Amino acid sequence: MKIDDELVSRVAERIRESIAVKQAILEDAALLATVAEVGKAMVNSLRAGGMVFFLGNGGSAADAQHLAAELNGRYQRERPGLPGMALTTNTSSLTAIANDYSYELVFSRQLQAMGAEGDLVIGISTSGNSPNVLQAMQVAGEMGLLTIALTGQSGGRLANGVQYCLRVPSTITARIQEAHILLGHILCEIVEESLFDARSNPGSRRRRKSQSTGR
Repeated sequence: MKIDDELVSRVAERIRESIAVKQAILEDAALLATVAEVGKAMVNSLRAGGMVFFLGNGGSAADAQHLAAELNGRYQRERPGLPGMALTTNTSSLTAIANDYSYELVFSRQLQAMGAEGDLVIGISTSGNSPNVLQAMQVAGEMGLLTIALTGQSGGRLANGVQYCLRVPSTITARIQEAHILLGHILCEIVEESLFDARSNPGSRRRRKSQSTGR
């Protein structure tokens, strides 16, 4: 089969672009420190019996499900499952809320139903301007949940609407999404190593508090 030099060159260029974004993250000391802080916040929430909620649209919805699965199943080590939930998977809830109210409320209504003070929510949006993610973060903050965003370079409106914003230094959607999974995997590693290190006491994590209809 004849090698298409132009196509091979394009493949190589995309890989170089992805490497450049990751190199920029590596050189951003403030971003690295924020990732570490978010990792510790996740550990503290889970140790106290909290839930980690993930949400986003399109490719970011797939990322939300991916990261929730890393907590529920495992990331790299054998250990008990952890409470992570992607608010993108219940099609009955999503379509009922979108139909009866609006698509802007598909995540916030679920948080109102299932979230509790001390839980943590991670909203994923490459633009930082997804209306339903913004609405979810506003409601989450009002409920006492810790709010975290994974965005692109500008952070969009989410940058000022959450407690922590992990801004990937790129404006290219595909490169941002690739970096979001990298950062998400690092967060999962911090959680596993902190909660299930041989020196830790995983039994100290209490059961999730029962849901109250009064909340």
